[in-house]
Amino acid sequence: MIIALKNVWKTYSMGKVRFDALKEINLELKRGDFAALAGPSGSGKTTIMNIIGLIDTPERGCVVIDGAETGALNSSELTRIRQEVIGFIFQSFNLLPVLNVFENIELPLLLGRKNSRSRALSKQQRKERVESLLEEVGLADKRFNRPAELSGGQQQRVAVARALVNEPKIVIADEPTANLDSENGTRVLGLMKKVNAERDTTFIFSTHDETIWEMANRIIFLHDGKIAREAART
Repeated sequence: MIIALKNVWKTYSMGKVRFDALKEINLELKRGDFAALAGPSGSGKTTIMNIIGLIDTPERGCVVIDGAETGALNSSELTRIRQEVIGFIFQSFNLLPVLNVFENIELPLLLGRKNSRSRALSKQQRKERVESLLEEVGLADKRFNRPAELSGGQQQRVAVARALVNEPKIVIADEPTANLDSENGTRVLGLMKKVNAERDTTFIFSTHDETIWEMANRIIFLHDGKIAREAART
């Protein structure tokens, strides 16, 4: 299993009130899963995503990412996993407006050099990897454009390329189609499904988009911080 949550609880405090956002979550995802978390607002989707992405920590329970029990790791080791193992795609794209398309995609390669256990890529290797992804997402002619000069669908394709540039084993996508029309949403999802099939990359989505549900091999339904049920497709 590439992701395992074992008896995970997460509690937030609001003044004197304590709120259990997650309650006894047990979830395993294997390499190559294309999985969706579904449920109403407040059901725990974002909290699970944040815990898998090592942005948040559980109140109790065990989280294992790519064979590493994260509770036993220090901050630099957690940072390395976030940079080398996990890619992030956000609803709001989160592109840096002062950087062009090429620079936005290249950025994770530059940020990851300090904590990487592997040899850093040379400038030429970075260029080749970014250029390859630009071709893959169909934006080679936009490499020097800044985000404000792109459509929403183009910006999200840049965000997908940025998430993939470190060749992660896991991609976490938070409502990736929420700000896109149906045509662009379908195109972005098709790209992610292609990467999933060709590279065996694990994708996990937080979404209300039924198109993603139809493409997913697993749908985990959440309610009030618990896994209510699961549907699997072969």
